[in-house]
Amino acid sequence: MPNFEPFAYSIDDVREASQVIGGDLTWTPETEDRIRRAFTVANHWRDSHAHPMKSMHGSMRAHIRIQELNGFTAARVKRMNAIRGKLRRMSGRRRPLTLGDFQDLGGCRAIMHTMGEAERLIAAIKGRFRHHLWAEDDYIHDARATGYRCHHLKFEYVGRGDTTVFNGRRIELQIRTDLQHSWATAVEAIGMFLGDELKSGKGSAEWLRLLALVSAEFAEAEGCDPAKGMPGRVERIRELKELNAELGAVKVLDNLSTAVFWSQDAVGYDQKPSYYLLRYDNESKQVFVTPHYKSRYAFTSYEAAEKPDNISGLEKSNVVLVEADKMDNLTKAYPNYFGDVQLFKMQLNALVHDEAVSEFKVALQKRAIPTPRERIDPDWMRRQGRGLWTEPKRK
Repeated sequence: MPNFEPFAYSIDDVREASQVIGGDLTWTPETEDRIRRAFTVANHWRDSHAHPMKSMHGSMRAHIRIQELNGFTAARVKRMNAIRGKLRRMSGRRRPLTLGDFQDLGGCRAIMHTMGEAERLIAAIKGRFRHHLWAEDDYIHDARATGYRCHHLKFEYVGRGDTTVFNGRRIELQIRTDLQHSWATAVEAIGMFLGDELKSGKGSAEWLRLLALVSAEFAEAEGCDPAKGMPGRVERIRELKELNAELGAVKVLDNLSTAVFWSQDAVGYDQKPSYYLLRYDNESKQVFVTPHYKSRYAFTSYEAAEKPDNISGLEKSNVVLVEADKMDNLTKAYPNYFGDVQLFKMQLNALVHDEAVSEFKVALQKRAIPTPRERIDPDWMRRQGRGLWTEPKRK
């Protein structure tokens, strides 16, 4: 059995929990027990997608390695705030959405350097993957009206042996290029900083329009059609220049990364975390990164970090638990949490100065890599306390 516990509740419990957490949470002595149980069930249901997600993430990395492609990956389980928001938005349907209907409680992301590599990975996964592909959305060649572009592959997990207890869990694989990723994460970073839900098409109409126009430029640079209804290129560039002047967009993007501070709890010199908990404080604009080495502790920490907002009903922070094989891939896969919009800013700056967008052939080197700090063996302090002082070892 993998290092994940199977789901311990019924599907009826999942439906009831969906109704509770998707409604208006009013904490009273009479409702407290029901609400707490609903969050317990919802968290357990979400956690039951962790093993299928981890399995598919590993398979995705294997395809990239076998095909000798250039790219990086990460995986995450969906934020409770995002889950609750979607349940609320869909509550007016004839059959309200439940947690059992979600297709992306677990999600894997691959960012490839070029369109050619993205298409090769998509073909490889569709051609040979153990799990059941039940749906896909090609937003790369048929972009959403907002400008969002990415290829979504939706799988149902097929286990073996003890892992069959997770059969049917739905995991979404997202494959995009560096340009598409820079656009999507800029949307999230700007939205988080402004306090707008730009990702959902809400907030500043001017920013939403600028982002849609840039997406059209990115699409044409990659040999794809822009979203339907986009004007021709001459008109797009004229409008982009006007919006940039009105919003001071390039300057805002330039300042965004300096306005976001982040801190990282110590990661052992020879240790390799399996998960990273990211918490973005919406008020202080500070990001906290906490590594975790075992899944059960990672998910317990995740639930504890989300608990204050679950109780208050407010959104004072954005919290996400990410599976990544190294810190560098974490910051590249989720740059919105670190205010890193440099690639998007460079392309926008080129466009408003009448330069063309270019598809990147190699990873962008944005800054020099700092020299690692010396790590001192802590044993020297214990030896000193016993009167056995020696010169500290350096690593």
